Amino acid sequence: MNSLMSQDAPAHDWYRFVLSYPPHLVRDYVHRFGLDGSQRLLDPFCGTGTTLVEAKKLGMPSLGLEAIGVSHFSACTKVDWSPDPDNLAAHARLVAEKALAMLAADGISDEPMQRPPSDVRLRSLPVQAAKLLLKNSISPLPLHKVLVLKDALEGEHDSRFAAHEMLALARVLPTEVGNLRFGPEVGVGKVRLDASVVSRWLSSVLSMSDDLRHLGPLDATLACAIEGDAREVDQHIEPESIDAVITSPPYPNEKDYSRTVRLESVLLGYISDRSDLQAMKKELVRSNTRGVYRNDDDDQWINGDAEVERIATAIEARRIELGKESGFERMYHRVTKLYFGGMARHFASLRKVLRPGARLAYVVGDQASYLRVMIRTGEILAEVAERAGYEVETIELFRTRHATATNEQLREEVLVLRWPGTA
Repeated sequence: MNSLMSQDAPAHDWYRFVLSYPPHLVRDYVHRFGLDGSQRLLDPFCGTGTTLVEAKKLGMPSLGLEAIGVSHFSACTKVDWSPDPDNLAAHARLVAEKALAMLAADGISDEPMQRPPSDVRLRSLPVQAAKLLLKNSISPLPLHKVLVLKDALEGEHDSRFAAHEMLALARVLPTEVGNLRFGPEVGVGKVRLDASVVSRWLSSVLSMSDDLRHLGPLDATLACAIEGDAREVDQHIEPESIDAVITSPPYPNEKDYSRTVRLESVLLGYISDRSDLQAMKKELVRSNTRGVYRNDDDDQWINGDAEVERIATAIEARRIELGKESGFERMYHRVTKLYFGGMARHFASLRKVLRPGARLAYVVGDQASYLRVMIRTGEILAEVAERAGYEVETIELFRTRHATATNEQLREEVLVLRWPGTA
């Protein structure tokens, strides 16, 4: 099944769907909102670009906003259908041949090996960059092959194909080349000593080439991703230019979204040390304690919110009761208020770019990861949005998932709003 042509979650996409944000949901709400090619759709938390791709396939102009650099790069590349598919495939084969020759010169095969020749010094990352990675997220020999492949890509650089070829590398890095596994949080799975890097990368590029053969005629539809903070939408998009929003913001839990794409971010050069990582995290809504900083003050945006205050108080009381004293646990109540305050900032900035009558769909989920205190995210965001001047049309059940810690069914919902045009 072609990755961008699939009618639902693809068998292989140009980039994995970290939050399982299904393409059919975008199509459903485009239809329900009565949108067409004369209108403009926004995804202010666009991630790797699912909403933009679906909008483009439907012939609808779209914009996305994304703060994580490698995810922004992915979104931009996934809506660029301009490369000639045959020339892309031919260039990738040329790069693969060069990379294989470079490896062979050191006595290294692309096929998995037990160990490299004893006289070969493997390439590695700079110390500060290596410290950003989870331990064992990629083994030394596959890392060497990745760095050789990157050299081959630079040596045969062609601006027509460079982004797509690099995205193909990002796609195979986490689980096909690296040792990562994805569940509620990213972690290290079975550590493989080696992997076929060049052949897996080439296969990924050829899959893109197949997709482009089908998608090329729709390339005239405008789709663009902007790198920026979703709490400052009005700083990036012109006033009253958006007809609809379909998006899935982060949920208030301990999922560190920067860790999910850390391996690609480092190996593709988007972050190289802790200062780069911190700068990126500061552009994100504070949804987990690993992204909270001393001077954060988004909580002032929800001062006096009784429900948020009740939840924060309950989390802190539970922490004290259980004797939880780690630095992260001590911040659970604070990050809850920062999260909803950040979303209040988002709604306030978003008002300026919406046309009167714009309709919005937010996919959000209940959470209980902070010491099992239930957070009904959709209900609280509805209240926050209503105070910002939005009309709440409905909160619709999207799906449920079982929380083993609390033995409850957690709801994932779609919060549907309307912007009347005045705050």
